[in-house]
Amino acid sequence: MLTTARNLTLADLRQNFGLHLNTTDDYFRNWLDQSPQLAPEEITALDRLATNYEYLTQADSPLEEVIKLVVLSPLLDLAGFYRSPFLPKTEVSTSLEIADDPDVNPIQGKIDVLILQESFWVLIIESKPARIDVTAGIPQILTYLLSAPLNHIPFGMIINGREVMFLKLNRSTSQPQYLKSMAYRLLDSPPERVQILQALKHIGQQISE
Repeated sequence: MLTTARNLTLADLRQNFGLHLNTTDDYFRNWLDQSPQLAPEEITALDRLATNYEYLTQADSPLEEVIKLVVLSPLLDLAGFYRSPFLPKTEVSTSLEIADDPDVNPIQGKIDVLILQESFWVLIIESKPARIDVTAGIPQILTYLLSAPLNHIPFGMIINGREVMFLKLNRSTSQPQYLKSMAYRLLDSPPERVQILQALKHIGQQISE
């Protein structure tokens, strides 16, 4: 019986929650059109982040904890999530019940990083080892998005050191839908590296407004 978010599939989420991908919404194709330009020192910090990560990959494929330390933490700092009004929490336990089947145990999970504004869920982050494709985290992050309080509409983010993907859940329809961004290349594309930080800043600004 599937009781943990880590071993769910997209088929499980479709079957149990009616969740499906919305391919017609242009949100993620347009969301950075109005994003401000980064300051030169921010671009320098992004380049240093990539250089540090590439150095570590020469010895071995970085594990999840190394990615959190070397890549994710600096990104969150640059995006302003370590300052008021935001508060990051790690290893946050969550639970999701299958409403139509009370005999099935709730799905349990542990969010790697949850960014809060007071008690409001802003951003749910799932970190994966470098050897795992970023898309492998989609079912897990969607489960966490479904477990968010009903009046909260957080973004989701998956990171494996090489790439970053953002997701968003829409619960205003009869069945929940999700949107996903492209997979931004953190290492191999400096322009996309800039877009990742712009995206994080955009999330913070949108929630604050």
